[in-house]
Amino acid sequence: MVPRGVWCVLLTCLFYTSSADKDFFTSIGQMTDLLYTEKDLVTSLKDYIRAEESKLEQVKTWAQKLDVLSATATQDPEGFLGHPVNAFKLMKRLNTEWGELESLVLKDMSDGFISNLTIQRQHFPNDDDQTGAAKALMRLQDTYRLDTQTISTGELPGEGPMTVEDCFELGKIAYSDADYYHTELWMEQALKQLDGGEESTVDMVTILDYLSYSIYQQGELERALDYTKRLLKLDSAHQRANGNLKYFEYQLAKQKKVEAEEGLKEKEEREREKREVSEKKGRPADYLPERRKYEQLCRGEGIKMTPRRQSRMFCRYSDNNRHPLYMLGPVKQEDEWDRPRIIRYHDILSNSEIEKVKELAKPRLRRATVHDPQTGKLTTAHYRVSKSAWLTAYEDPVVDKINQRIEDITGLNVKTAEELQKDEPDAFKELGTGNRIATWLIYMSDVPSGGATVFTDVGAAVWPKKGSAVFWYNLFASGEGDYSTRHAACPVLVGNKWVSNKWIHERGQEFRRRCTLDESD
Repeated sequence: MVPRGVWCVLLTCLFYTSSADKDFFTSIGQMTDLLYTEKDLVTSLKDYIRAEESKLEQVKTWAQKLDVLSATATQDPEGFLGHPVNAFKLMKRLNTEWGELESLVLKDMSDGFISNLTIQRQHFPNDDDQTGAAKALMRLQDTYRLDTQTISTGELPGEGPMTVEDCFELGKIAYSDADYYHTELWMEQALKQLDGGEESTVDMVTILDYLSYSIYQQGELERALDYTKRLLKLDSAHQRANGNLKYFEYQLAKQKKVEAEEGLKEKEEREREKREVSEKKGRPADYLPERRKYEQLCRGEGIKMTPRRQSRMFCRYSDNNRHPLYMLGPVKQEDEWDRPRIIRYHDILSNSEIEKVKELAKPRLRRATVHDPQTGKLTTAHYRVSKSAWLTAYEDPVVDKINQRIEDITGLNVKTAEELQKDEPDAFKELGTGNRIATWLIYMSDVPSGGATVFTDVGAAVWPKKGSAVFWYNLFASGEGDYSTRHAACPVLVGNKWVSNKWIHERGQEFRRRCTLDESD
């Protein structure tokens, strides 16, 4: 028997892609742990600094005392040493105290800090995590059309400014991935900040070297040549730049000669090609037309309903066909979209219920997977970095209570929900409960910016609101799939997003949602 109410809790945050063993940047929760780790290290570092300062203060005090004593003694050495006490103290200092001072100076005060750092280092993110965080930032930049200046100067809520080194590192990561578009953007920002007078350990020659080559790779010879000339003004002996200068000048002369010999038709064709290249600039090789629509919806540039359609959208109190539980306390229901019908239910979960669900889910959050069509196996993907955990009704009374609430509101049987997350792609077949007939999605956090659920076929976007739930049918009443319900989650720009999914299956709904051949029903 399938336990009633197995459902999935997901956490989505800022970042994408990951190392296989850590996934630090894919989870706000794990990165929060890193913040506390860093705080502990800072405390340890301060302790080390205080210990060094104390040691130096002892050495300084001893040196000052000896400085005064030596100045007095050397004024009349014989008279000074004629006093037996002074002679004794000189022997004592040279035989004992200087040895003690030597031991103090040689004492390593860093042992505690280094020991703590060594222990904590095993939990540090690695190169893959840093690369993943950088690519996440660049994906957010593309999706929400953010310029590098906005990001770098800390204009996003809760963000601090970026240094030249930060911008340069982003450009380098893009360059290592042959992503010359983002290399150009971030190297230009690093250069702009250097030109503005910011001090940096990264020299301008290195930035110009990356910048000129990335621009050349995108087919802009004249700009590449200009940056190369600027580089050579700073370092006339730069071997690669001198070679590039000759090559760029040769290619540019060759290009201009061809253009001069072109007829009107060839010029129009070349201009058309330039426009196409310009339009595609920044798009990855696997860019799909649907992604453009997806990104527009994520930015809030969705399809606007006509006034006539909008007039048929309502907010109402619903008792779910006079359900006894909701006769006196109906639920707040709001129409989010008409075709397909997407409904939002407000105030479905209380804050205490949300916190309990989070508490149960946090220890078991694991990276979500997708089906790889080439291997037929489930695997992680750079574009899906949510973390998921599966909860069953018997684990806690709160989970059972929420499941019962879903059944009461939707009128659907929740006993045929999916079992624990499967490792095989044929999970539905293994369950024997049919396809997903409906989706119930609970938002367990507000998101300051980003994080919408978008339906690309119809242009709908549903934005997170803590404590609310949205519901829609994935299948028509005929049992055929409603492809207009295909949806995707937008990346979170600021904050983190907690959601709970309840996927309700066909089996058990035979008398609750009767089959009909009329797909408009």
